[in-house]
Amino acid sequence: MTKLSELTSMRVGGEPAELTVCSTSAELIDCAKRVWASGEDWLLIGGGTNMVVSERIEDLSVIQIKTKGIEKTTVGDKQIWRVQAGEDWDELVAKTVSEGLAGIEAMSGIPGSVGASPVQNIGAYGQELSDVFLKAEFLDYESGELVILEPKDMKFGYRDSAVKKGRLGLITWIEIELLDLAGKARPLYSGQIAKDLNSEMGAQPSLVQVRESVLKLRASKSMVLDPKDPNSVSCGSFFTNPIVSDTFARTLPADAPSWETPEDDGLTVKLSAAWLIEQSGIDKGFSLPGSKAAISQKHALAITNRGGATADEVVELARYIQERVAAKFGINLVPEPNLIGF
Repeated sequence: MTKLSELTSMRVGGEPAELTVCSTSAELIDCAKRVWASGEDWLLIGGGTNMVVSERIEDLSVIQIKTKGIEKTTVGDKQIWRVQAGEDWDELVAKTVSEGLAGIEAMSGIPGSVGASPVQNIGAYGQELSDVFLKAEFLDYESGELVILEPKDMKFGYRDSAVKKGRLGLITWIEIELLDLAGKARPLYSGQIAKDLNSEMGAQPSLVQVRESVLKLRASKSMVLDPKDPNSVSCGSFFTNPIVSDTFARTLPADAPSWETPEDDGLTVKLSAAWLIEQSGIDKGFSLPGSKAAISQKHALAITNRGGATADEVVELARYIQERVAAKFGINLVPEPNLIGF
């Protein structure tokens, strides 16, 4: 039996009771209904990039989603793409860029599968999945019925959605809306990309330029999966950037990085979790004594497996970081990956 350490980017996880690989929607739906009816504990896995799985999962039934396929519909200067849940996210971004379609180019290099993208409401460099999301087909755990979820049903938030909050089930496909802007990207909302391209906020470089810039920036932080780079053996960002009141933010040191929140209501701001971690005395490369889990040497927000780490060691380090930040700033950092078996 395959261990989940072989299927997850963190390279941790034990041997489940059952592992079923589903290559079609019909297989996926049938398998899910069977497992759900049995009353067994279950886990969905796509790219395996946003989870830390315990070694103690001998009672867990795992469903691996490997469905493929993209259907395209043109409506004026827009294209609607219906994408199966098992498609690789970055491969999807590459396809949209190669076809000259704007909307998700700044989310290049994010690891994982398409089906997980709306659950987490993935985002980077000024773009979020919710910006382009139209609908998804969802197999509801409670009713066993296929339903269509629209943006209002998803209740998107910062790295959050109704599905992540507890609406149980699985996504079989999503539809996104892309724009034909004659090869140009959507207006830039990332100062990092603008600086890298010697451009300005609101400018519209080419799609190719934006994708290449994002991949370069992510690689510089080991935030692109690379078998040759030990700092990329991770879940990416381990904690979300906390959102706090503007009043609270003003109590922090003047050099504390902050950004407008998606709500842009003037009442809340987003802080840098990486800055909070480093200001709490935890440096890049830090590891607890005897542990093989460590902070990335390139990015304070990533926890890495330095070779042979256990899931317990990863979670122990994460909790230590939370304790240090809470003690220093009174802020509770929220893990971004799902912790399975803890």
